[in-house]
Amino acid sequence: MAGLSRYMHVLRLFNEAQPTWTVSDMAEKLAVPPSTIYRTIRDLLAEGLVETSAEARYRLGPAFIEFDRLTRLTDPLMRAGAHVLEQTVAQAGIPCVGLLSRLYGDEVMCIADRASGDAHFHPSYERGRPMPLTQGATSKVILARLPARRLAKLLALAGRSQDAGLKGELAEIRRNGFQVSRGEIDAGLAGLAAPILCEEAGLVASLSLVVEAQRLDSFNESRLVLMLVSAAAMIERDLKNRESAFLLPHGREKVAREI
Repeated sequence: MAGLSRYMHVLRLFNEAQPTWTVSDMAEKLAVPPSTIYRTIRDLLAEGLVETSAEARYRLGPAFIEFDRLTRLTDPLMRAGAHVLEQTVAQAGIPCVGLLSRLYGDEVMCIADRASGDAHFHPSYERGRPMPLTQGATSKVILARLPARRLAKLLALAGRSQDAGLKGELAEIRRNGFQVSRGEIDAGLAGLAAPILCEEAGLVASLSLVVEAQRLDSFNESRLVLMLVSAAAMIERDLKNRESAFLLPHGREKVAREI
């Protein structure tokens, strides 16, 4: 391990199943000398990214809480989409969970979720949890809007580069501008999603609703799809307006960022 990856390999060991680790456990898991782990932990402790726990164990530190607050306040998708997400859930008219999600490496991550007061189910999608890129409406509408080169790369990483069925489905999503799926992520639940694309902000994202599949009749499906597509377009416009406010001095445009 070298450079930043040395720290990330250690930090990614911490999870819900094992929230605390000893140096020897980390060294064994990562197949590196304990001395390397000691140096890494020393640096992470100094920055508050880990902290000591009981019996010579370590857990994630409070620095992540600080950065979480900053992300909520400064992330362009959060700023443009959080209020729209709340409105969409409030106007859905049936029990639902709303999700605002974005591309995260070769996965999709929900960055904000809102549940209606009468929703008594919990979808697998939740804030901060990476999810598969090729399953479910929330992810597929993002995948469908990626540039061809990046799409091909991600499909190859997922082992789906020769999947004609998936490619045909993505082409249909691009034509329709939305996706509806049933039971792909959670049995008994359905997902409806619309893509959000802002090249200026370097973002490919989605706005989606998760509902009980038994409640999603043809009327509710059409109504919710129209609402999602309209709401996603509002977020896109807000993102583009926010980005246009960050032009360089003297009218010089920013260099476009690759999505």
